[in-house]
Amino acid sequence: MGFYSNNIEPALVSLACQTGAVSKQREIICPRAHGTVLEVGFGSGLNLPHYDASRVEHLYGLEPSPGMRKRAAKRMAASPISVELLDLSGEAIALEGQSVDSVLITYTMCTIPDVAAALGEMRRVLRDGGEIFFSEHGRAPDEGVARWQNRLNGMWGKLAGGCNLNRDIPALMRNAGLQFDSLDEGYLRGVPKFAGYNYWGTARLA
Repeated sequence: MGFYSNNIEPALVSLACQTGAVSKQREIICPRAHGTVLEVGFGSGLNLPHYDASRVEHLYGLEPSPGMRKRAAKRMAASPISVELLDLSGEAIALEGQSVDSVLITYTMCTIPDVAAALGEMRRVLRDGGEIFFSEHGRAPDEGVARWQNRLNGMWGKLAGGCNLNRDIPALMRNAGLQFDSLDEGYLRGVPKFAGYNYWGTARLA
């Protein structure tokens, strides 16, 4: 991995992912996680301050980027939550089947190359009755915005760590055999529309 991917890219992505509107989404979703938790796309640990530490027994943080893991160290040291980092991609989760109570995934499905395989892995490690808590940006329902997402997608991905603007998050999750207990969606204030259409809620095994 080069200098840009190890140093510049993690800094830019981390900065973009802690804007006010995005942080507000983290405040909504993260406290729902409970028990043994797997966070897919731990990044620089931006979710850590938003967990309800009294509800989390142990946290596995899946993060393949060395630059992101390095940036997470300070937040991990300041957190009361026990965090175990997993240096792997979402398509290969090194945990036993049915070993976690909650999966948390925020602003990560856009970057995973084989998101269908990653969702299959999340299903595999989730216990019966477990829940997936998510907040993700994706394809907008407005055709004009969606066209711009398609046009910008390739260039955007090169700058933003492989981020895809136009993934249909609900369809991906349903196709992976998940059903929604709750699903909200809408544009985030202060975020450009091409990158600001969000889906968030709770899902479980269908």
